[in-house]
Amino acid sequence: MPRRRALTICTVPGCPEYTEAGRCDDHRREADARRGTARQRGYGRAHEQRFRAGVLARDPVCVLCSQAPSLHADHHPLSRRELVEAGHDPDDPRHGRGLCPSCHSSETARHQPGGWNG
Repeated sequence: MPRRRALTICTVPGCPEYTEAGRCDDHRREADARRGTARQRGYGRAHEQRFRAGVLARDPVCVLCSQAPSLHADHHPLSRRELVEAGHDPDDPRHGRGLCPSCHSSETARHQPGGWNG
C-alpha cells in the first residue's frame, strides 16, 4: 500500500486549503496560467534542437554530482530571462550545463525559491 504524505497548508499566504505539498490545486492552476506554456516562455524548436541537444551532448553526465546522466539542460550562470535581457542568444549551448533530475530540482529550489513564477 503506497504511503500518503502528510497534508500541509497551501504555501500561498492566507489560503486555508490543505495539500500534499506546496500550493493547493487552485493556486497551482493559477500559477501555471500566469507562467504560460513552454512555447510562450521561449522554449521552442531552437531550444530543443540547439540548446538542449548541444548541452546534453557536451555534458552527458551531471556537472554537479558527476554520478548520474544529465537529463536537463539548465541555463547557467544566467537564467534564460537574464540572457534575453542582456541581448545574448539564450539558445546557445555555451550558456548552459547538463544536470541530473535531482541536481536540477535542488538548483531550482535554491535559486528560484518561489518556483518559476517567483
